[in-house]
Amino acid sequence: MNGQLTDRLSSCQCCPRRCGVDRLAGKTGFCGIDAGIRVSHAGLHFGEEPPLSGTRGSGTIFFAGCNLRCVFCQNHRISQEFRADETSVMDAGGLADVMLRLQESGAHNVNLVSPSHMIFQAADAVAAARKRGLVIPVVYNSGGYDSVDALRAIRGLVDVYLPDIKYMDNALGGRLSSVDDYADIVPGVLREMLDQVGLLETDEEGVAVRGMLVRHLVLPGHIENSRKCLDLLAGLSPSIHVSIMSQYSPQHRACDHPDIDRYLTAPEYDAVTEYAIELGLENAFVQELTSRDRYLPDFDRERPFEEG
Repeated sequence: MNGQLTDRLSSCQCCPRRCGVDRLAGKTGFCGIDAGIRVSHAGLHFGEEPPLSGTRGSGTIFFAGCNLRCVFCQNHRISQEFRADETSVMDAGGLADVMLRLQESGAHNVNLVSPSHMIFQAADAVAAARKRGLVIPVVYNSGGYDSVDALRAIRGLVDVYLPDIKYMDNALGGRLSSVDDYADIVPGVLREMLDQVGLLETDEEGVAVRGMLVRHLVLPGHIENSRKCLDLLAGLSPSIHVSIMSQYSPQHRACDHPDIDRYLTAPEYDAVTEYAIELGLENAFVQELTSRDRYLPDFDRERPFEEG
């Protein structure tokens, strides 16, 4: 593996877990990935928020592995249980090839999904792709559990940050995602991302070209956590763009988890969206809850994503 940033993986500190393993020597830490770039799927995705999917789709690249262990993960076969024979391993040059192919296919952007544990390899690939003609925006689509130092190291390479804010309750994060300091980490992460790219900017077609859009998935029975998350966002800026997601359903190990073993109810979701209004959040994407299929985002229904 070559590349100034990738070389930092000799003692990995690329996420807040700071495992310290030598990934360049083939060792793995919590994420389960060495220095190779392991990709589960790449292709056009029409199920993101409208500023990302637009009319031609978002050029998503799904990385295998993750630095979280969410019991409700809808992509657990990619993030936690991936099989080597169902993924592709490449170097930065190979990933740059993928980015350029997505651009040629008409994608509005290159969307790096779950890149926190792959941040340095992905950054080297973006730099290589730009030298070869990549001009569409690069989206960093993470779970929010990122290293501020690592984000500073890639400053200038990301156009749009798309982080989650999952928890402002460390005990809840520990129970549901095996992370006991998420609420301590995510405020600094969001501030750094906002400082780098600012508030969301769109072109004349309403497609994102720069800025930050934050996602929050409302969890059943944990409305106070959602309120605390929105408090943080409103404190950053009342003009921040936030997607308040309603599509929670018991997936993976959540079916047997007493904290979240049921669907989200309409009154719960309404309580969160009404609180966003009370806080004065001006740019919130909200979804309707009308039927059991409501747990798919409204913008996901016409063309749902299929794993490849």
